[in-house]
Amino acid sequence: MIQDTNRRTCRGFVVSGRVQGVGFRAATRETAQRLELAGWVRNRSDGCVEGVAFGTAAQLEPFTEWLNQGPATARVDSVWHSDAVEDDTLSTGFEIR
Repeated sequence: MIQDTNRRTCRGFVVSGRVQGVGFRAATRETAQRLELAGWVRNRSDGCVEGVAFGTAAQLEPFTEWLNQGPATARVDSVWHSDAVEDDTLSTGFEIR
């Protein structure tokens, strides 16, 4: 089966570990912008960081790999991914909420 790497998809993520107070959201936005992804990232009350990224498989693959490591100041214990529903706010830009 040939995968369409140009088809845009929307992927949700939740990252656990030492990911709050260490610049994780800003680094996530910078990485997403470099990869030309749309979406958002925010802190959760349980200490995790969650977000949604919208782009092609060719864009999402390196982003997903980066999430598993995060910035040098963070410690990523686990990353959970799911398909997400695209909405109109994901058409451009990547924001910190």
